[in-house]
Amino acid sequence: MVTKSKTGQVVLNIVFIILAVWAVAPFLLLISSSLSSEAALAQYGYGFWPKEFSLNAYTYLFKSSMKIAKGYGITLIVTLVGTTLSVLITTLFAYPLSRKELPFRYGFSFFVFFTMLFNGGLVPSYMMWTQTFHIKNTIWALIMPNLLLNAFYVIMMRSFFTSSIPDALIEAARIDGAGEYKILARVVIPLSKPMMATISLMVGLGYWNDWTNSLYYITDESLFSIQAILNTIITNIQFLTSGQSSAASAVDVSKLPSVSIRMAIAVIGVLPVLCIYPFFQKYFVKGIVVGGVKG
Repeated sequence: MVTKSKTGQVVLNIVFIILAVWAVAPFLLLISSSLSSEAALAQYGYGFWPKEFSLNAYTYLFKSSMKIAKGYGITLIVTLVGTTLSVLITTLFAYPLSRKELPFRYGFSFFVFFTMLFNGGLVPSYMMWTQTFHIKNTIWALIMPNLLLNAFYVIMMRSFFTSSIPDALIEAARIDGAGEYKILARVVIPLSKPMMATISLMVGLGYWNDWTNSLYYITDESLFSIQAILNTIITNIQFLTSGQSSAASAVDVSKLPSVSIRMAIAVIGVLPVLCIYPFFQKYFVKGIVVGGVKG
């Protein structure tokens, strides 16, 4: 039995090592390609080690270092503020839905679920945000549309509250004289850290990777997020290399890092997320398991 147990453990370790390599390999390929010369990529293709080491892609990007730094700053502010507000609103919306004594509880739940199936479309949304709320070319244009409240996260949080917060605990708090806000702050939220961390990570990733709000609602370049700036850079390079621009004759298009710069852009965009994720991993896994299985 001991031998079989050890053999099974070894097999599992090997399987997970293979899975880990599969997960890490794309990132290594991404970094290697971003550090390769354009000619080497054209001749040899992608590899896990650069055939011809080159920093041309990063040099080209950091010619606009001030713009990129400002884009990072805007994205960081938007991500922090947006994630905080989103988790707060989601919690305040989901907690009442988890309480059986809430009047019209099923009606509100249906309203939340309905928004997962249907939406007004892009044009009505654009008209609402720009003509009613007047958020165009403001920082709120990067925070409010599409990302501030997600019905899936509300349902996920409600399921967590329903299944993981004992009713007896809330009743005991009420007997001790605590009101709903105090129960939420002193009892519910401290017990919900894994789920809140999970939602924070997913919402934060949404804000960090978002470029569509900049595309739709921002024309002032000083408010561009890092993703919008990087998307603009790659679009400009594609336009130059297509030969349709009159400026292409004044630029040696063959020296533009059109392929490697895409990899460098991906590295710049994903690097902060890779640095932050390990700190949230244990909460993320626990929150997904509890919210998914028990819900």
